[in-house]
Amino acid sequence: MKSYKFIVEKTGTGFSAYAEDDNLPVFTTGTSFTELKNNILDAINTYLEFKKKPEVKEEQITTLMDLKSFFEFYPEFSAKGLSKRININHTLLSQYISGKKRPSQKQLDRILGGVKELGKEVSNQLEFA
Repeated sequence: MKSYKFIVEKTGTGFSAYAEDDNLPVFTTGTSFTELKNNILDAINTYLEFKKKPEVKEEQITTLMDLKSFFEFYPEFSAKGLSKRININHTLLSQYISGKKRPSQKQLDRILGGVKELGKEVSNQLEFA
């Protein structure tokens, strides 16, 4: 089953996404991330229908974003707090986020692991009275 990757960016009015593959002229926007994902699926299937190719399902679509976009999407996560949690120098993480430096794949995995761990921790412990 073929998969499709879309680069996601934050815009002034919401989000935009475009196919990672330069040979796939599919792009869209959305005011929320959920709307964007639905629009990606609709846009790619419209294109594939035009090309007389089989439709794709949501699980065949992967969304990718850079660190800067991630921190723009989720301002609740602070670089300072995350850097302490995953034991990366705050200045270095800030340089990764701003694009001044490019992290290695090992560093990206470490950062993503810290974000995922924090998300799981919050979702497993959060209850309201």
